[in-house]
Amino acid sequence: YPLLFFFFFSLTQKEKTSWINVCQSFKQIDSKINQTKLYENTERFLKEKGVYNCIIKTIDEYTNGKINTSDTFELFNKACNISLVDNLGHNYFRDIDKHIVDLQKVQNHISTGWKWLDDKLSGGFLVDGRALYVFCGVTNVGKSIVLGNVATNCLAKNQTVVVISLEMPEEIYTKRIDAQLSKIPYSELPTQTRSLKDFVNNYQKTHNNSNLIIKEFPPSTIRVNTIKTYIEKLIIKGIKPDIVIVDYLNLVLPNYKTGDNTYERIKAVTEQMRALTYTFKIPFVTATQTNREGMKSKKGVPEMENVSESIGISFTADAQIGIYQKEEDKEFGNIHFSIMKNRFGPAFGNACFKLDYKTLSITETSDIMADGDNIDKVSKELNI
Repeated sequence: YPLLFFFFFSLTQKEKTSWINVCQSFKQIDSKINQTKLYENTERFLKEKGVYNCIIKTIDEYTNGKINTSDTFELFNKACNISLVDNLGHNYFRDIDKHIVDLQKVQNHISTGWKWLDDKLSGGFLVDGRALYVFCGVTNVGKSIVLGNVATNCLAKNQTVVVISLEMPEEIYTKRIDAQLSKIPYSELPTQTRSLKDFVNNYQKTHNNSNLIIKEFPPSTIRVNTIKTYIEKLIIKGIKPDIVIVDYLNLVLPNYKTGDNTYERIKAVTEQMRALTYTFKIPFVTATQTNREGMKSKKGVPEMENVSESIGISFTADAQIGIYQKEEDKEFGNIHFSIMKNRFGPAFGNACFKLDYKTLSITETSDIMADGDNIDKVSKELNI
């Protein structure tokens, strides 16, 4: 520092100004740079360079007759395990003060739009991510309708929502969002375009931080890394998602080949998608199907063992919410949610919501109909 101090004051005024400008430019670069990406790219470069040097050295040794497989393996092992990670984890005893601060810190959530579900998830979807939420139901029960409602509910909270559709075209998904958001009946949208445009313009004025991107990909053609690259492109364009909705999980391919074993394939997709919630520090919400046995389970309520193709989804997801309807529910416009798995609160409870098929909107009544949560309360009121 003394030498640097002496060096600086030995400069002319013009040189000092240039020096200051250079230092400030470095600060600006540091503030804009994606440090995670920088570490990833640097680490990959070092590994590739290490492997290259290992190959050259191995060729030389084998050419000269110096064959030692143990040394060769050790060289490649070191090269492939180069890591720039310097965080060794939480030291329980040494970091007790930091732990106390974390305990007192209030976790921020994005509301699901339904108080019952918010209460079950201790507030909603975690703002900082590191969480994968999966809705689970039989074919045609309304999984895409639920995910669409999640999108519009988050928009109401001034969030930037990205919907990745693997099941229906962008135009159809957008039309569903139109109905869910504006409450104009789905079938009447073509004849009420002026009302829809006025609604969207007014909505944007009152929710100026809200943004919705709907991106369609062909089903069973993209890998989890495709989603990662797509989100990175959005961020480069200045669109930073607050939440990502993937419709739906089983139509995504894993980053690597897992063979013909469906269990391993879907489990790998789930694990890799959950890893993205760490990479981007935002929650991911998706859906999956139950198998035929899920329709025959007790009281029609789906359970973890009823997940189609791979129970690995249940092992990996942070919260799994069942969607189901009883025989008479479609006629009366009812749809049920159940907690199948939950790392953020009670792993039980069922509730009934109203589903308006005209606008594809799911709403929660003030006196929400509960299948299992409020039995004691209802019993007392009825003197049972």
